[in-house]
Amino acid sequence: MRILLIEDNVELADAVAEYFRHHGHPLDWVSSAEQAEKVLAYQSFELLILDINLPGKDGYQLLKALRRQGNQVPVLVLTARAEIDDRVSALDLGADDYLVKPFDFRELAARTRALLRRDRGNASNEVRCGNLLFDPASRQVFINDEPMDLRHREVQLLEVFLGALDHVLTKEDIADRLYTFDEAHTPNAIEQTLTRLRKRLDGSSLVIKTIRGMGYLAHVDD
Repeated sequence: MRILLIEDNVELADAVAEYFRHHGHPLDWVSSAEQAEKVLAYQSFELLILDINLPGKDGYQLLKALRRQGNQVPVLVLTARAEIDDRVSALDLGADDYLVKPFDFRELAARTRALLRRDRGNASNEVRCGNLLFDPASRQVFINDEPMDLRHREVQLLEVFLGALDHVLTKEDIADRLYTFDEAHTPNAIEQTLTRLRKRLDGSSLVIKTIRGMGYLAHVDD
């Protein structure tokens, strides 16, 4: 899942970015609501982690504007404000969850997984496709209950396809969900990762097809 963090505390932002990237999630960071608005005008994300006390516009103003525009991206508010009135205000403005600083990184990660699961309409944290099982918490993949040894980038690519079953994804779609703004990449890099992933998934029910002239489609063969 590609995440946008809106946080003006540099040390905290670096720590959050490092944690999520270490666990295989592309995360971009901006330090103000104004910067977030510019980025969100051309780039979509699967989740926003939003601080409230920001320079310039605050998090409430950004959240309110997003919902008025019809942007339904899940938003987790991350703030030092612990009063009930603050929680109620954020949730009423359209936040999907609220976590008070200081926090445990494991809880933050678990809450982001829960929001993504809810957004995709899944009751379980695990994703099963025939004989393939993916556990987003451990980042482990099983085929016929046997654990598979996948690289970080292969797991990320698999997660992208699992979130878009039976939908054609172009290379640009994949790149948008796979890389942060700081990561240089080429179409060839995506092809190489895809080739390795297909070999790893040999024997699974999940098939990633090439749709000539369009892109790629992941499908579960029953």
